[in-house]
Amino acid sequence: MNKLFDNTEIALALKSDSELDRALFLFELIKKEPLVKIGAAVTKYALKANLPIERLIRSTVFDHFCGGINEEDCLRIIKRMHTKNVHAVLDYSVEGKEEDEQFDFAVQKTLKTLGYAKENKAIPFVVFKPSGFGRFKIYQKLSEGNPLSDLEKAEWITIQERFSKVCGKAFEYGVPVLIDAEESWMQDAADRLVEEMMEKYNKEEVIIFNTLQAYRWDRLDYLKQLHYKAKKKGFKIGMKLVRGAYMEKERERASANGYKDPICIDKNATDTLYNKALKYILNNLNDISIFAGTHNEESSYMIMDKMKKEGMPENDKRIWFGQLYGMSDHISYNLSKKGYNVAKYLPFGPVRDVMPYLIRRAEENTSVAGQTSRELYLIKQEKKRRRSRKTNQ
Repeated sequence: MNKLFDNTEIALALKSDSELDRALFLFELIKKEPLVKIGAAVTKYALKANLPIERLIRSTVFDHFCGGINEEDCLRIIKRMHTKNVHAVLDYSVEGKEEDEQFDFAVQKTLKTLGYAKENKAIPFVVFKPSGFGRFKIYQKLSEGNPLSDLEKAEWITIQERFSKVCGKAFEYGVPVLIDAEESWMQDAADRLVEEMMEKYNKEEVIIFNTLQAYRWDRLDYLKQLHYKAKKKGFKIGMKLVRGAYMEKERERASANGYKDPICIDKNATDTLYNKALKYILNNLNDISIFAGTHNEESSYMIMDKMKKEGMPENDKRIWFGQLYGMSDHISYNLSKKGYNVAKYLPFGPVRDVMPYLIRRAEENTSVAGQTSRELYLIKQEKKRRRSRKTNQ
């Protein structure tokens, strides 16, 4: 089993030679932090100045990491991935919008995605971000215990209604919904709202999933407290388990505002906490279902080993593996080949509007040098294998 993720023929079977070349170029670029920072700044400037660079972005970074500009655009990729038993989670990845019409539009996008998922077994989940349904500042004020004005109270009621509308439809359709985690200073309010949805809709089946970011040192305690609450109130937990996505921003804010850094001291501590949370969930699968969002091979092997030891079928519906589209194909496709439940997050949206998401992802990847090096190594191995095959034909 320890060599499972080395099989590049399975992992990269869907990639053409030109797509491999593009992936090699992009990961070589991402590996160089100064270039990422310069590229991000230039891209932001170019988009703000309305320079004609969208076609260039579309043919490089966008097409590698995104499914398209709309849901219909994504269907070809979804169908293609599903030929290898890899599923898709359509992710409307427009960030930073703060107007009511944009929040309502995000709700409609999510409801539309639910409709697709209801009719298409290749789409087993839908996803949304709390800040996609309401102003970040409202979550922040509630999380920090600050009073809301009358207008803000009305905003919060509207946010609750948006959550209820989507979660209620997910329950009606029987399609689970993954609700992303965000920055620590807004997360408490989001957690409380997601827990209300779990209590309402997760009585029999797990429909609502929260997200636990393991780079926060307090999250295992939160998981245990939530489990206690769920058993007491009689509902099941859905948990997407990830390592985290806002580390630099979290550290900078903690330092600037003089409070304890909410992030684990280093990556080893994060990995340890992730694996502890993983073990806790796997030991309580009657109460907790997991979507293991991980690009880490060790954590993936841990899940597989536990399932094998317990005699569980590979496709046990309580356990899903998840990776981002354009990354860690060696994990996704080798797992799916063995019959495990695997889904790729497939971002979509207008090129200009998705760029903040793509820039954030690129900046995150520069801080995980080992992962980027692994991607590069595997791409080069596959290119070498294909050259050797052509030579021997």
